[in-house]
Amino acid sequence: MNQQLFLKKLERLPEFLLTNLFGWMPSILCGPKVRKLTYRLLFPRFPHKVFIEHNVDLFGTHSIEIGNGVYIFKGARLDARGHRNNRLCLGNKVAIERNVEIGFLDNTNIHIGQETFIGPNVCIGGPGDIKIGERCLIAAHTGIIANNHKFDNLSIAIKDQGVTRKGIVIEDDCWLGHGVTVLDGVTIGRGSIIGAGAVVTKSVPAFSIAVGVPAKVIKSRKNQEVLSCN
Repeated sequence: MNQQLFLKKLERLPEFLLTNLFGWMPSILCGPKVRKLTYRLLFPRFPHKVFIEHNVDLFGTHSIEIGNGVYIFKGARLDARGHRNNRLCLGNKVAIERNVEIGFLDNTNIHIGQETFIGPNVCIGGPGDIKIGERCLIAAHTGIIANNHKFDNLSIAIKDQGVTRKGIVIEDDCWLGHGVTVLDGVTIGRGSIIGAGAVVTKSVPAFSIAVGVPAKVIKSRKNQEVLSCN
């Protein structure tokens, strides 16, 4: 057991050294250029056009794939530790804004499609798989959480009952407003809009507008028909 722990720490050493040596350097000191040169040693794929601002926390970089033209702004935290099968894929021209947190637990895949924007202070986490499509807009303070605590057994503490991991899918061209929460097991169909502050507990058909807590579809973008909330 001690040997396994030592090997894990040894494997983490290059990541620890490079991120601590160069991760703090601001743009005025050519920090993004230095990180572009050095961080390519850590990632399985690291194209030429990548911008990583200072004070970005990176863990498990061997499980993170970065596309061309990706922007990651300061305060973001990408943590793919926990299981060798964890995978985070950022498509081409994905923008990860300030203080975004993307975290894993075990055997989790998170895919963010090309040209998708992730706003400030968004939280995206497993252990269920998460797929966010292309050209999506995810506004600030949104939570996309692909797990849910089990709580049926009253004789056992909730924290000891385990979690579900059904996964979340957000299809292409969706817009999630400020402070939206998306819960485990939900699919949001292509071209849908989720109003600010909504809590999405059930799947939403394509080209829908949904609002409220819990979120309900009030309109279809296809024909602008107002739908019943019942």
